[in-house]
Amino acid sequence: MQEAINHQIVSYNKLAKVLKPEIEEELGKKVKHSAIVMALRRSSEKMEKTNSKPTFRYSIETIKTDIFYLVLEESPNVYNKLCTLYPIIDYKKGGLLNVVQGNYEIAVVTNNKYKDKVLDLLSDENILETIDDLVSISLTYSKDFLFTPGILYDVSRFLAWENINAVDVILTKTEFSLIVDKKDLMRCYKILGRFAENANNAKDKFKDAN
Repeated sequence: MQEAINHQIVSYNKLAKVLKPEIEEELGKKVKHSAIVMALRRSSEKMEKTNSKPTFRYSIETIKTDIFYLVLEESPNVYNKLCTLYPIIDYKKGGLLNVVQGNYEIAVVTNNKYKDKVLDLLSDENILETIDDLVSISLTYSKDFLFTPGILYDVSRFLAWENINAVDVILTKTEFSLIVDKKDLMRCYKILGRFAENANNAKDKFKDAN
């Protein structure tokens, strides 16, 4: 709905009719149709002001295929075991190792060629999930990313519209990596490329306006 309003393809009059019963139920009283229309117009104006803020720049930096993803339960001994993984990863030849720690679970993202070593190392741990045939799409972005609200929402929204599931998202200060299914690689690449073009064009327009 917000996206449709942003593109000015929504009839406020018809939308007000749809929202009126729900609003009246929530407030517990009758509400004038005109009041809802006016509120929608004011909300639309606020959205336009928010969207006029500068966006960040980014580019698709690297794509790595044959990614293995593992989730295991946190335990007292697992961290020492995971530390022994780092020396065996050949980063110069495209090696990948990301360890994401949650409150109760730990996710490990690495190349499929290291799968057997990882499973052997963690054989006595409680492994909750393993997934093969994944790819990693890494993006590099400008520092504006850290101070621009809604960026992750925009990316996830575009992926959701295309029914693409992000298995994991890995963030650093200058890099943003999406872990997706191998079958979704090309569609995801096109979507992110389109999003990058829109974001960079918006950045240029903002600079020209100022």
